[in-house]
Amino acid sequence: MGFPILDVLILLPLGAALGMAALPRRTADATARRLAVGAALLELAFAIWMTVAFKAGPAHAGFQFTSRQSWIGPLGISWYVGVDGISVFLVAVTALLFPVAMASPRVERSARSYLGWMLLLEAACMTTFLSLDAFLFFVAFEVTLVPGYFLIVGGEGPRRGYAASKFFLYTFAGSAFLFVGILATNLLVAAHHVPGTNGSFDIISLARGATHLPLADQELLLAAFGTAFAVKMPLVPFHTWMPDAYTQAPTGGSMVLAGILFKLGAYGILRWGIFLFPRAAVDLAPVALTLAVIGIIWGSVVAAVQKDLKRLVAYGTVAGVGFIVVGLFGFTVQGITGGIVEMVNHGLSTGALFLVVGMVWERRRTFEFSELGGLQVNAPILGWVFIVVILSDIGLPGLNGFVGEFLVLLGTFITHRWWAVVATSGVVLAAVYLLWAYQRVFHGPARAINAGVRDMTWAERAAVAPLLAGIVFIGVYPQPLLSRIQPAVDHLVAHIEQADPNFHIPASGVGHANYAVPADQVVPVVSFSGTGGGGK
Repeated sequence: MGFPILDVLILLPLGAALGMAALPRRTADATARRLAVGAALLELAFAIWMTVAFKAGPAHAGFQFTSRQSWIGPLGISWYVGVDGISVFLVAVTALLFPVAMASPRVERSARSYLGWMLLLEAACMTTFLSLDAFLFFVAFEVTLVPGYFLIVGGEGPRRGYAASKFFLYTFAGSAFLFVGILATNLLVAAHHVPGTNGSFDIISLARGATHLPLADQELLLAAFGTAFAVKMPLVPFHTWMPDAYTQAPTGGSMVLAGILFKLGAYGILRWGIFLFPRAAVDLAPVALTLAVIGIIWGSVVAAVQKDLKRLVAYGTVAGVGFIVVGLFGFTVQGITGGIVEMVNHGLSTGALFLVVGMVWERRRTFEFSELGGLQVNAPILGWVFIVVILSDIGLPGLNGFVGEFLVLLGTFITHRWWAVVATSGVVLAAVYLLWAYQRVFHGPARAINAGVRDMTWAERAAVAPLLAGIVFIGVYPQPLLSRIQPAVDHLVAHIEQADPNFHIPASGVGHANYAVPADQVVPVVSFSGTGGGGK
């Protein structure tokens, strides 16, 4: 048995969170921050090790580094974790963003409490991305609500209590649908006595059985799963908790809420929605795509009319969610791969954007455009970083956003042409509101009060540097990501095509790669070695 790297990735931040709780109240904030950031950096080192050791190529489409122990044996619940091409870079960007967020501009309240909640949230996010048991996934998905609530309520905004309560209630209500959906899936699969299922909650057993359920049952179950994930993302019209939560949280909280937490919903719909219920996903795709393109346009338009910089960034996130959903429900290797790359991109770009916005707050104690302007004169490096990040969000070739958006639009155009055409307008709209925001903050007439604004410190430059490095690296050389993501996506697309005989990707798509999947990870209705449409 190899080194349990995935168990370490979960238990290390959990243990550090418990350690923060055990620190004496008189512990200095600087000491608490050093301990928390040190633990998060160690977590990042393990994540880098895991990512480098992850095997790429067609022969490695299954889960790697798996760890499985019985947890609640009589109910078929186990501690079952693993990582594949769909989740490996989500784990990596999670490990990267948390130490940056912890080292972000200071919080006004207890640093010990704030950092403890951050570490607990990191542990819960890691567990969610790595869980291969539906019950374990639900527990981790639900646990994220608690630190998320306390991070928001510990912010500096005047409406932080309202925003935190709204976040908790919305996402808790959504999780109720997920809980019912998981239990119903387990019970229905057991009732159908499908060969190869063992009554457990693991993803392979559930997928073997769920694909044999009547289509009406699959659609109802997918709707239950999808509601929970749509609230978490959040997808229009389940998004109303999001602008308040993102704007009222402290800078580090906004970074992880927007950069990581909403990915749990997008990842969930792909891993636990589309994979378990492929026929239902194909039937309900027009609904998801319609909501996604509405979100792209609506989020962009509302962002453009905001008078508050941080609120503009928050509404822009709604548009980013739409692009990811468009890619996932395109059901081509290009589209789904682009959606996954966009999840990673969003973590880097939005995390960096909220970090820079927090630096503006540190200097001016306001997000109002009317109070800003002309900052470029005294803070040129801050302005340079801001423009690079927004160009990444817009999708400028050479930066990471272009890679994800291009794949999403290309892949979706093959199967759902008109939705892709409408979604393209989001690229133009993003350029409008983001460049206008840059102009109003860093250029134009400088108010006298802005004359003393300082530029980025060396510590702030060090914090944002790894995010900028990721933005440029993916934009210039995305192959290391694509070579690891594509085999798992090929696996998923083949599963969709063969589970639904009426669904076929047009010949304009390129054939699937040949690869072998370990026997305990193959859904019996699918032969994952054939050729067909829809690959990249």
